[in-house]
Amino acid sequence: MSDPAAALRPVLSSEGYQLLNSLPDYDEATAAEMNISLRKQGWPAETVAAALTQLRLRRDAQTKFGSFASSMLFTDHGLQQATRLPVAARHAQRFRAAGLQHVADLGCGLGADSLAFASAGMQVTAVEADETTAAAATMNLVAFPEARVVHDTAEGFAAQHQLLASTAVPDGWGLWLDPARRHAAASQKPSRIWHPEEFSPPLSFATELAATGIPVGVKLGPGIPHELVPANCEAQWVSIDGELVEVVLWFNALATVGVRRSATALRSSTTDPLSAAAVDLTSAAEFGEGPDPEPAGRHGLHGVLCEPDPAVIRAGLVADLAAQLQGWMLDEHIAYFCTEEPPAGPLAALVRGYRVLETMDYSPKTLKRWCADHQVTSVEIKKRGVDVVPETLRKQILPQRPAGPKHHVTLVLTRIDDERVAAVVEPLPR
Repeated sequence: MSDPAAALRPVLSSEGYQLLNSLPDYDEATAAEMNISLRKQGWPAETVAAALTQLRLRRDAQTKFGSFASSMLFTDHGLQQATRLPVAARHAQRFRAAGLQHVADLGCGLGADSLAFASAGMQVTAVEADETTAAAATMNLVAFPEARVVHDTAEGFAAQHQLLASTAVPDGWGLWLDPARRHAAASQKPSRIWHPEEFSPPLSFATELAATGIPVGVKLGPGIPHELVPANCEAQWVSIDGELVEVVLWFNALATVGVRRSATALRSSTTDPLSAAAVDLTSAAEFGEGPDPEPAGRHGLHGVLCEPDPAVIRAGLVADLAAQLQGWMLDEHIAYFCTEEPPAGPLAALVRGYRVLETMDYSPKTLKRWCADHQVTSVEIKKRGVDVVPETLRKQILPQRPAGPKHHVTLVLTRIDDERVAAVVEPLPR
């Protein structure tokens, strides 16, 4: 269905919702057969299409919502922007730690963050501009009496409750915003918006709210340029299981005192969908400031090569992490550093380590000869700072018909100063 609302409306009725919940899990192989069977039973085509779409989305949503996904309603766009539950739970913990009792989720979408806020025991007003999405959020939050859904824009709700007037904001309230970052055009796939002032609502609206002193958290895409991050907030980049997922701007009581930017790496739990182990790295320095060590250059490529978590890289904290792990930078523009021994302690969770076995000048000819000499049959290629397509290079350096026992190696290709370098490495256990 090209119309997102059309994927929801038929299952918002009691009959459609009951049908959806009576069906087995989505299976691509049997979807067409299920479609025919339901049509023969007399179900309208639009209801069958909506139910099958929801089954597919519930399947896709399991990585973000775990078992909760089986009873929720989604849209493709809403699922893409929705916060994963362990990440949303961290947002809720921050609000609780600030002593807040009521959260206004201005742009709640399908209600992922509102679900986490309500689960943490806070009263939640979930505001959504799109009527159909608001109806879906109502269904998704039905088990939480702490939450109520309001069909309104963020700006409309703020005006009605005079949130831009500092004297009108009730004590114990905090605001959460997750601005829409895609254009929704009829009959077209939504296109991503990159500039914060084109978001809905725009970032300037969030900073106006924060200027009143009310605690505000704003979730944005992690690729926002540092120069567009507002002053007077903490910018926290977050990854989960090695995937960079967001940056959150924390204002006023929600910001950590003395922290300008931070990186948080989460590892999801296999038993609790709402929990995740977290490791944080923080800095009080402005963007572009902080440690500025002299790079070691190519001769520093030895010991253990450390690949920082993407949250560390986007927060601009690679040199900070290297310093805390007693490492050294190789090149100021390349997000690798080395240590003598495998990193230890809590911050070790912020890197992936590789024992450096051998280094050489990078060229396909050199690597092809090396692979032949060492009877390599398969290779993993990691790269940073070099224009290489790993799939193409793999075909160039490996024999077409490998003979003998299997021999797998890992190669790291990078640029150090003006040199392109290849390193044969051994991945270390995490």
